[in-house]
Amino acid sequence: MFGLGWPEILLILGVVIIIFGPKRIPELGGALGKTLRGFKEELQTQDVDSTEVVDVELGEGDPTAKKK
Repeated sequence: MFGLGWPEILLILGVVIIIFGPKRIPELGGALGKTLRGFKEELQTQDVDSTEVVDVELGEGDPTAKKK
């Protein structure tokens, strides 16, 4: 994992706790989770949209037809 061992990870965690304080860490985790979730949803939406564009350009189907 990026050449990081346990000592480095613990050092980074300690610095984060010192900078943000133990009370704000859950808030940061929640914000990070929401950000990653939104990022994943956008990637999946973009994949579906790209597939529809390719199908329409190739003349393979009606873009307004419902998919099964």
